[in-house]
Amino acid sequence: MAEQSVDPDTGAVIPAQPAVPRDASTVVLIRDGGDGVEVFLQRRVKTMAFAGGMTVFPGGGVDARDAEAHISWSGPDADWWARTFGATEPVAQALVCAAVRETFEECGVLFATDADGRFPEPGVFADARAQLVDKSESLAGFLAANGLTLRADLIAPLAHWIAPVIEKRRYDTRFFVAALPEGQHADGETSEVSVAGWLSAREALNRWVDKQHFVLPPTWSQLREIARFETVAELLAEPREISMIMPDATTATMSGLRFPHSDKYFVELDGRLPSDASR
Repeated sequence: MAEQSVDPDTGAVIPAQPAVPRDASTVVLIRDGGDGVEVFLQRRVKTMAFAGGMTVFPGGGVDARDAEAHISWSGPDADWWARTFGATEPVAQALVCAAVRETFEECGVLFATDADGRFPEPGVFADARAQLVDKSESLAGFLAANGLTLRADLIAPLAHWIAPVIEKRRYDTRFFVAALPEGQHADGETSEVSVAGWLSAREALNRWVDKQHFVLPPTWSQLREIARFETVAELLAEPREISMIMPDATTATMSGLRFPHSDKYFVELDGRLPSDASR
């Protein structure tokens, strides 16, 4: 076991050399439904190095190539996102780009429009989608080559979580929320996912309680937030001040994590910790 200490005031476990978090973006894609707001969820294949077998929202790490690239951009600028998420402007630009890129890569929804403000027809950029996945192309390069403008006005800040210091693989994740653009379709055509589809946030939480899937604390927290709303319009109109959350770890296992409403999370978890919960 790696060397560690314990904070005398909080009891939190502090590794001698915590892993440095990697900047990442996660997008909660939403639409109106009969039981409140619906979300697009994906169950990651069990072989994934991070969150294998977990039910998640689309997302992933930033691409450093997008941090300072010239990008045709509509909506809040990098300075606004930097102030909202507590980041530098280059990191903020890369975070927004990652949100747009990962949504396109993982479910085919593209928050970008042409010179006439039109969204691309489904499937038009299938080859480009594959190139983004294998990283032979950057989002900035893809947008420029196809005369597309990134639509930062169609996504909104939702939350900011950093993985606890006990994790070997850590992400500094900004959560975005975005309504499914009219005429676009979310799919599950990615090798990282075994099952994908739409559920109301309330039903997703019910299935978690019924042990039909496993969600990590940040996903569970965003589902709880979204389940409060009846419509997409109400959710997007809610003012938010983003505060960073990094769970404390009172033990070197997942069950020792402490974060807002963690007691309720672990009551609902009810013995379902995966076999590799000590990481």
